[in-house]
Amino acid sequence: MQATEIQTQARMLFEVHGPKAVVEASKKAKDCEHSGDMAGASDWRRIESALKLMQGPRET
Repeated sequence: MQATEIQTQARMLFEVHGPKAVVEASKKAKDCEHSGDMAGASDWRRIESALKLMQGPRET
């Protein structure tokens, strides 16, 4: 998946799930890993990373 597609998917997932989008992406990656779809899992991990970047640093 291209970087632009990763960003688009991350934005769409965030629009649907809000702050819980990172958890959803992680679940989808684990589902792909469990089913043996390593390429799909990699894409979902990249989407998860993009979502974390979109959220910015956490306050302490």
